[in-house]
Amino acid sequence: MLTYICKRVALAIAITVIAVALLFLMIHAVPGDPAAVLLGPRATTEMKAQLHEQMGLDKPLIVQLATFFGGLLQGNLGFDVFSQRPVADIVFEQLPYTIELIFFSILWSIAAAVPLGCYSALRRNSLVDQVAGVVTVATIAIPSFVMAIYALLIFAVALRWLPAIGVGSGLWDRLMHLILPGFAIGVGWVGYISRLVRASMLEVLGENHIRMARSFGISEWRIVARYALPLAILPTVTILGVGIAWLLSSAVFIEVVFARPGIGALIVNAVSARNYPIVMGVVLVTTFLIVAATTLSDLVNAFLDPRTRE
Repeated sequence: MLTYICKRVALAIAITVIAVALLFLMIHAVPGDPAAVLLGPRATTEMKAQLHEQMGLDKPLIVQLATFFGGLLQGNLGFDVFSQRPVADIVFEQLPYTIELIFFSILWSIAAAVPLGCYSALRRNSLVDQVAGVVTVATIAIPSFVMAIYALLIFAVALRWLPAIGVGSGLWDRLMHLILPGFAIGVGWVGYISRLVRASMLEVLGENHIRMARSFGISEWRIVARYALPLAILPTVTILGVGIAWLLSSAVFIEVVFARPGIGALIVNAVSARNYPIVMGVVLVTTFLIVAATTLSDLVNAFLDPRTRE
């Protein structure tokens, strides 16, 4: 297991370096002069040249990339061109809002999807299974931003049950502000995870060790909870690790719709302003989160099923 962990961590570091380098090159390939955008139409050539020198844009691209990685090794992500504040401070001020939104979305979707998938597998082809299949497929097909708009119009505007925008101040108020955006992001995952758990559970319930457990007279729910579910949940763990990228992209739209702070709204504003240091800081943090989540899901799978270590 230790050898597997070392290999996965080394692979994660290599993936992060390659991904950040490619994204760095892609960002600099975007048309337009960031100095002209930042300074406005009345900027002189001298002012643009000075800003280019300040941002390091007057150097060759490979030198800019080397400088960025050199600062990264020292914990320096650069400075915001507007406020001259460290990029790391700005990004990590907004990151907790996105993390709590994603965590809340995953938590409630798993809590709803896993029991639904298990029940559908145990009551295969029943009326509940057929209705759940139709509803879950429908939720998968609806984009998260469409779900967010309708949830906002129904529960915040029409019924006035939940707050519409912002993050709230106290613990209870923050939780209430998380319900609508968390619902918009997680509702599609309820359908996806429940279908995945159902399919995996049906496969596991047909294996020999499950039939042997039944022959010993063990109750069905104990068989499901102790012997079937730990194996059936493995594909879900993998999908959740990979799905962090999808959750982060969904958070971009959701934070804009609900006017929430977070790295989604931060990167939208930074891209519009051609604020390269902020964009690279957000890209670096999100890349690290995605790679870390994927690596963690692989390690959990290897712990639950030693066969995956090979």
